[in-house]
Amino acid sequence: MRRIERIFVHCTAGSQKATVKEVLAEFRRKGWQNPGYHYLITADGSCHRLLGEEHASNGVKGYNSTSINIAYTGGVDERLRSTDNRTDAQKAGLLQLLKELRGRYPKAVIMGHRDISPDKNKNGIIDPWERIKECPCFDAKDEYKNI
Repeated sequence: MRRIERIFVHCTAGSQKATVKEVLAEFRRKGWQNPGYHYLITADGSCHRLLGEEHASNGVKGYNSTSINIAYTGGVDERLRSTDNRTDAQKAGLLQLLKELRGRYPKAVIMGHRDISPDKNKNGIIDPWERIKECPCFDAKDEYKNI
């Protein structure tokens, strides 16, 4: 059994209309043996398991062996700019899944992919200009701090 220390929330940085099949095909195009996420929440709020939790996904380089990775379809607007465009159903689906995962991994920290960016100015905060990625396009640490 893997020791889970973090639960990362991601966006796919693509269309909210993307299907599970399309998301999995993108990982195969990248040549990855395992997908980037354990779970995918589609626009209708459905939760799709892409990989068993006993396996490491390719969500966050350097953290995969001790993490569970979840993504929602979307995260960009029509000009491919980062935006929090989660549907109400996606918000509900994410919340439900995170509560279930918290039950299994009570000590794991829930955070966004962007939260592992380096704190370049050492002020204790990952400022927007320091982010390696915008993913998941909202503050997951704050939104899910009470789970």
